[in-house]
Amino acid sequence: MIRYDLRCEKGHDFDGWFRSSDGFETLRDAGQVACATCGTTRVDRALMAPALAEKRPLTAARNPAEAALEALRRKVEESSDYVGLSFAEEARAMHDGTKPARAIHGEARPEEARRLIEDGVPVAPLPFLPRRRAN
Repeated sequence: MIRYDLRCEKGHDFDGWFRSSDGFETLRDAGQVACATCGTTRVDRALMAPALAEKRPLTAARNPAEAALEALRRKVEESSDYVGLSFAEEARAMHDGTKPARAIHGEARPEEARRLIEDGVPVAPLPFLPRRRAN
């Protein structure tokens, strides 16, 4: 499908969607494309600005919320150790005093996280998925 900006002989602007350029011309020539304002069938394509894709890295934030989440991710990754799937075991060991306390982040299955919370281990979910890294 292709969208065209259209203009009638009286200067009214509107748009329409067509299967192809040839499809537009066939419908127009058959009198089946009419102005949305005045109804005339003397319609042609108007000048259009090209639709260019935004040039930004795919990892760049698209809005303030994404920028805030990316800043939080950077802060967490810079100030804590990634322990991967060992998160529940490490957090429990630090809580129990069998390992020295330190800031960590990682991954836990829902049932592991629930048990940590029920046992009073101070953990919180992060609002982003972890980047996969080797432990």
